[in-house]
Amino acid sequence: MQGLLNWIVLLPIIGMVGIFFIPRDQKQTVRYWTLLNTTITFILTLVLYKQFDPNAIDKHGLQSAFNVSIPWIEQFNIYWRLGVDGFSLPMVILSGLLFLLCVLSSWTIEKNVKSYFALFLMLEASVLGVFLALDFFLFYVFWEIMLLPMFFLIGLWGGEKREYAAVKFFLYTFFGSILMLVGMVALYYSAGDQLGKEVFNIMALAGGKFTDLQISIFGSQVAFNKLFFVFMFVGFAIKVPIFPFHTWLPWAHVQAPTAVSVILAGVLLKMGTYGFLRISFPIFPAAAVHYADSIALLGLVNIIYGALCAMAQTDVKKLIAYSSVSHMGFVMMGLAAMTTEGMNGGVLQMWNHGMSTAMMFLLVGILYERSHHRWIVKPDGTKGYGGLYTQLPKFSIIFIIGMFASLGLPGLAGFISEALVFLGIYEKYTTYTVLAVLGLLIGAAYLLWMFQRMFFGEVLEECKSYTDVNAREILYMTPLCVMVIVFGIWPSPILNIMKDTVGRLVVELAKYSQ
Repeated sequence: MQGLLNWIVLLPIIGMVGIFFIPRDQKQTVRYWTLLNTTITFILTLVLYKQFDPNAIDKHGLQSAFNVSIPWIEQFNIYWRLGVDGFSLPMVILSGLLFLLCVLSSWTIEKNVKSYFALFLMLEASVLGVFLALDFFLFYVFWEIMLLPMFFLIGLWGGEKREYAAVKFFLYTFFGSILMLVGMVALYYSAGDQLGKEVFNIMALAGGKFTDLQISIFGSQVAFNKLFFVFMFVGFAIKVPIFPFHTWLPWAHVQAPTAVSVILAGVLLKMGTYGFLRISFPIFPAAAVHYADSIALLGLVNIIYGALCAMAQTDVKKLIAYSSVSHMGFVMMGLAAMTTEGMNGGVLQMWNHGMSTAMMFLLVGILYERSHHRWIVKPDGTKGYGGLYTQLPKFSIIFIIGMFASLGLPGLAGFISEALVFLGIYEKYTTYTVLAVLGLLIGAAYLLWMFQRMFFGEVLEECKSYTDVNAREILYMTPLCVMVIVFGIWPSPILNIMKDTVGRLVVELAKYSQ
């Protein structure tokens, strides 16, 4: 079983290398090879879920049967260290599924097919590596590797302003990575004598070991944990993204090809909140408690600001991009609550948002293939779409499911997680809770406004040539449709995975909140 984690991370890399041995004119072979690779990887994540026992854990809260620790750069105590717990397993499964579905949605890509799918598999390996790495140095390596395929996938296969979007994404994320690197170096020198060979072990670094440490900055004594919590926070906040570090997101989403937008919203944004759960909160619990009010406020700003920006959009893809800013605000508020209900809601929201936003971006991609534009209202003031419900009935039903899941309708996935967040934050942040409900109301308004403009009314002349979803599109939309309904009614499979891990973190944070 220990080899399972290695295979999950390394299989996409093997697939990427294999693509280079396929002749350039064999485009269909490249597609099927990538599909096979992502399918096997997803199956392995399901095997991991099947074998995972929330009750059989070691002292760090990890499933010891899966832990991998292989010396890598022994001179500096750097290990190939992988592990899985209740935070990482849902994200690993979600990543495996979305990469598989995105290969099917990318079937019509004709430009540089070999390069596209090779970069896509490289991106999958780096994402899975981030979620499974338990060595801080290894975590950072995977975090940085992810930048390379994303930069080229947006910059080469994106829209009209793809170069600007790719550079902006790269610079923002790289800036955050530099702050994270400084924090990692500081931890290395501060914990070296104390931890020895475990100096890069994320689980060994956790537990508030740096709470009382003071360091000298420009002649002044500064609390180590507060300073470097801020460094880590900014590094991860850019990825979430949290206001005011969010401005790269609408550009990257709008200009990226459909599959890349799906991965960006469904998986990459979650890497930021996962970083809080895996690194920032466990290693600096006292600082996390100290800054909890500020984190909750930023989460609230995300919810309201993202919703208002979404309401102002006439580009449907940009509207969904800003809705992601709003929905990730609920995750941040749940984490800031530091209660069992709030944190369970925040982690579950990461899973639910990954499904619903992936649905929405895939649906916009399907529509874009037919219309070659994304305007709800065109720049000249005329309607971009109209009467789609009459023209595309199957597409419309799938769109309704995705939209209401994103809206948080009871019975669909988004409702449970948002309800848990509200339960968790109400006592501590009553005013914020009331204001956050306003964000839900605005969310319903912009989504229903979008649907009314696009799907009701007379069928526009240009829409009459659009064809309904084909078999391939139904194939990759059906799993998400089923999942947002099933997990909206029965979220226990995900909650059971993460309950113990969440509980441990809540208990640790509670020690510093007295």
